[in-house]
Amino acid sequence: MRTVYVNGDYLPEDQAKISIFDRGFLMADAVYEVTMVLDGKLCDFDGHLARLTRSLAELDIPMPMDVAQLEAIHRELITRNKLDEGGIYMHITRGAHDRDFLWPANLTPSLVMFTQARKCIDTPAAQRGISVITAPDIRWGRRDIKTPQLLGAALAKQAARLAGADDAWFVEEGLITEGSSNNAWIVTEDGTLITRHLSTHILHGITRAALLRYAAEVQLKIEERPFTIGEAQSAREAFVTSAGLLVCPVVQIDGHPIGTGKPGPITQRLRTLYIEESRKAAR
Repeated sequence: MRTVYVNGDYLPEDQAKISIFDRGFLMADAVYEVTMVLDGKLCDFDGHLARLTRSLAELDIPMPMDVAQLEAIHRELITRNKLDEGGIYMHITRGAHDRDFLWPANLTPSLVMFTQARKCIDTPAAQRGISVITAPDIRWGRRDIKTPQLLGAALAKQAARLAGADDAWFVEEGLITEGSSNNAWIVTEDGTLITRHLSTHILHGITRAALLRYAAEVQLKIEERPFTIGEAQSAREAFVTSAGLLVCPVVQIDGHPIGTGKPGPITQRLRTLYIEESRKAAR
């Protein structure tokens, strides 16, 4: 049984409780982050904390404690749960108050964290690639804020499952925005990497940002711009990035094979590069 953290206490997971009046539960008035753990170390933690700080500021939710304390809780959970590979989920809400659209001043934020042990490196998805369907982007307009308003993503993932696919890519005005829980990329015939530019339309992915740095260092050509379903289907390769999937090949879109229909060499190179650099930088 896992040890989890809830508002100052480390508890067995079956003893963890949160108020039914918490605004995160009632209104999705909250933000979250998931930090990957490799070899018992935190990957890109500074990037996740920077995005967390930005998300909280956009919603005017105060930080529940300073960054050093948040990091210490992450490390304590790794130790208590003997986590070698997986992730740590951190969830901060505005706090608890009787149900109302408005909230009183000076609410005390709620903080919940827990570990999830899972394979990140040697996974079937990375070896065989994943298939995706396209789906209308029905999410709210501030996708750059990492909130738990994930019903649109959940419905898209369920639609993918029912269609016999692994995931979904959202489409808005004929253009791919991003995956249901990841950033979307394609590789053109000349080897150029294309991924949508940052805006309120997509989540500012931490893995995305790291991969852009690493790709630039090995002198791959990069374009940050929207692309169409047709461009994706005719691409040489496609892949997604996220803290859970790292760099994962996409081999089929709406039943149409991408390239050879197998993970491509550029995607595989980037995945290896990302894992190597992440392990070096993890702490």
